[in-house]
Amino acid sequence: MDIDRDQIQAALKNVVDPNTGKDFVSSRCVRDIAIDGGKVTVAVELGYPARSQEGALKTLLAEAVQAVAGVTAVDVSLSTKIVAHAVQHGVKLLAGVKNIIAVASGKGGVGKSTTAVNLALALAAEGARVGVLDADIYGPSQPQMLGLQGAQPASPDGKTLTPIEAYGVQTMSIGFLVDVETPMVWRGPMATQALKQLLTETNWQDLDYLIVDMPPGTGDIQLTLSQSVPLTGAVIVTTPQDIALLDARKGIKMFEKVGVPILGVVENMSLHICPNCGHESHIFGTGGGQKMCDDYNIAFLGALPLDMQIRSEVDAGRPTVVAEPDGRIAGLYGEIARKVAGSVAARAKNMTHKFPNIVVQNT
Repeated sequence: MDIDRDQIQAALKNVVDPNTGKDFVSSRCVRDIAIDGGKVTVAVELGYPARSQEGALKTLLAEAVQAVAGVTAVDVSLSTKIVAHAVQHGVKLLAGVKNIIAVASGKGGVGKSTTAVNLALALAAEGARVGVLDADIYGPSQPQMLGLQGAQPASPDGKTLTPIEAYGVQTMSIGFLVDVETPMVWRGPMATQALKQLLTETNWQDLDYLIVDMPPGTGDIQLTLSQSVPLTGAVIVTTPQDIALLDARKGIKMFEKVGVPILGVVENMSLHICPNCGHESHIFGTGGGQKMCDDYNIAFLGALPLDMQIRSEVDAGRPTVVAEPDGRIAGLYGEIARKVAGSVAARAKNMTHKFPNIVVQNT
């Protein structure tokens, strides 16, 4: 029985990518289909990193093609190509960075920084080139979370800074430049200018994603950053508590006003599991994050437990994703990271590099 391309494409259209929720054909991931008698070769190109999922995705695709009548053998090749995606209108991309993702919260104390660093490490574990910008001028925490206390960035030309690397992730923070016990007694404009300098005067090296650990709240610094930094999207971190959700809603509205898409919501401290008896306690309430996502029609990326392991590992400078990469909690961070990257991949690509430069001269 002869096999044609349309049959294979129809079979692949029924395969939904678990990381994006879309089939591989409509998301334009299928790059080539070759048929040689009963042997079918399929080339699939993902727009996001998924090193840990390659085997499972290949099996999923191969089984769908194998079900087509007449197919005797299937070979699936999987590759990844991460490109720059659209940002706010009128804001230029940053040199050396394809996509910038803000991790934000309406209030402090919800685990935003912990989520940001584990998200970055999870993306790196999946095969992406990742950086972290600690944008919390008044309370930088990334140096300690990444075990980089006392580290100082080099300046090869006296004008720009070389990011410091930890666990394969490039990072920059005001915490590298000031004494750990020195309070940053700066007004908003000064803090904002310092952040812009950290962002633009750091020599980021060919990053697929730069994770920006935003300051908590929705004040002047946050608004200015959201308007001037080329953001591909934002991730909102909240707890199920009603008070935290009220502030998280404000964060969502702020990003909407400046044209930054919300990639999804992470519900932190979702439940506590007693280490002795295994009893589950919803200390901060239940279902709040999912309800907020339903209200605003945005993605619910996942829920993380209130667990001493998460806290103790970031305090020790080895976040959960690197401390216990095969553990249950690292798996949750990995799932969230793939959803975030998949959401970015589904957005429109940035095409400004294809626009010609127009120069007007008097002759």
